[in-house]
Amino acid sequence: MELSVVVSTLNDREQLLSSLDVLRERTPSSTEVVVVNGPSSDGTTGVVRDRSDVDVLVEISERNPNVSRNAGFEIATGDVVAFLAGEYVVEDGWYDALEGAIAGADVVTGPVTDAGSTDRDGTAKTIAGRRVTQFDGDNVAFDRTVLEALDGFDEYLETDGATDCAHRVAGLGFEVTWAPAMAARSEIGADGGRADPDWGTAYHGLSYRLVKNYGPRPTVFGRAAGSAVRDGVGGVRKIFAGEETPTGWFDDGLDVVRSTASGLADGVRARFADRSARRNPNGVSTRHDRAVRIYDRR
Repeated sequence: MELSVVVSTLNDREQLLSSLDVLRERTPSSTEVVVVNGPSSDGTTGVVRDRSDVDVLVEISERNPNVSRNAGFEIATGDVVAFLAGEYVVEDGWYDALEGAIAGADVVTGPVTDAGSTDRDGTAKTIAGRRVTQFDGDNVAFDRTVLEALDGFDEYLETDGATDCAHRVAGLGFEVTWAPAMAARSEIGADGGRADPDWGTAYHGLSYRLVKNYGPRPTVFGRAAGSAVRDGVGGVRKIFAGEETPTGWFDDGLDVVRSTASGLADGVRARFADRSARRNPNGVSTRHDRAVRIYDRR
């Protein structure tokens, strides 16, 4: 296996250095490491350029993880390309689990743990007759041919690009394998704090990717409406618990409605823009100006 690891970072220099240290210890020296930085303002460029274990440093100007991943994929040369967020460190056994699983799989993923909790468990869901296994874009590896067939990630999405990618992986008939030992962890947020959700961005992305991948069918509208109702009920409970105000709940509801409508419209346009099975009108092949600067020591 010729492995390339694309590490995306944005203003998390200290975590990135820990991630790279552990990656060097727990992967073979032949592993190609590509760091995609940007646009950071914490001195990341200088410290990464001083490291001999980083093969390529790519500087970008957009705060979009999907742009970062595509920029790294453009540079990577391995027949297996893994994506890792700069604030995560791989656990002991990560490489062996990946190597063992990718031999018979198209995509391999594992647990991503933040301060003792993990969000994915490898369970597949059926959506419009399609079995979809979601994965976290901060810890996933692809056979290169799969990424080429997908044309990378959809850069229109600011968040949840990996979720969209999982739908497209399933649509093309590729299989996702869950490898529990292929784990990555982060200590960020160990105090238990969580940022308030951006409902507008979340529902815009949800409606966009569902319509883009499945078309404007009742199932799509039903899933979006069902999700909104569940979140709305959760908001009501927070009002009674004193954690939310009625005005804030109402404003969030309006944001959800507006964002869902715009996401549906944009999803329809995207579906017609790329009518192929890969459903990616904003992929790697659509542009070649992601990198502001490249430092290549290969």
